Amino acid sequence: MAEISHLMSIGQFSSLSRLSVRMLRHYDAHGVLVPAETDAWTGYRRYAPAQLADAADIRMLRDVGFGVSAIGALLAVRGTPAWSDALRLQRETLVEELRASQGKLSLITRLLDEGEPTMSITLTRTTVLAMTAVALRGTVPTYSDEGRLWQRMMPALSAQSIVPVGPGGVIEHDDQYMDQDPDLSIFLPVPAGTEAADELEILELPARDCLVARVTGAYDQISEAHDLINERLASEGLAARADGTLAGHAFNIYLNSPDQVSEEEQLTDVCQPLA
Repeated sequence: MAEISHLMSIGQFSSLSRLSVRMLRHYDAHGVLVPAETDAWTGYRRYAPAQLADAADIRMLRDVGFGVSAIGALLAVRGTPAWSDALRLQRETLVEELRASQGKLSLITRLLDEGEPTMSITLTRTTVLAMTAVALRGTVPTYSDEGRLWQRMMPALSAQSIVPVGPGGVIEHDDQYMDQDPDLSIFLPVPAGTEAADELEILELPARDCLVARVTGAYDQISEAHDLINERLASEGLAARADGTLAGHAFNIYLNSPDQVSEEEQLTDVCQPLA
């Protein structure tokens, strides 16, 4: 494209920048992309060729989900660490949104297949054996953010030379389902007599009579596993344990992990202690 050395009308600038005239007026009103010249009598806006680079950045920031106020702030910090940090944070947000959308698609598929046997979840009543476990407790934004606790725990285990002896899991401390800020403890079994310091603690978990739903595949089936447990509780007249003790809380055990197997091969035991 030949270099343009003159000011452009808003229509010509719109054509070159791929931003609509309506959006250019919107960005002007918010001080994000102010015309190089505005006629005092007619109000006509005219833009300089150098502003096409700003327009390109604005368009890309808009397309990845930033609002007009955020775009203005980001343009002011181009070329600084704040620019990169904001983009990385937005990427993490979009990844979480993608994961949530994939979960919704899976749920729709299961609803469409309603009435067919659920082969990926099996339900049994069994005794979960007693264990000594090292744990880390914390509050995370949502249940799907549990991984943040594991990212803290694994280096702490290594620093304290603690070696797990089996698959671990997570205990839900809240007495209700939490849309935000669930209180969780992730845990791994360790030999009896193991000691832990700092944010790690040692738990002595007793043997428990449980309904256990084994989930094969994605973690987004865990809510469905709880539904099957609830159906069994109702049909057999059983009661969930609710004595306020740690042993009474629902918990999951991850028999393998995403870094070991594909999503289709993941195995999770969803456990509900019985009264």
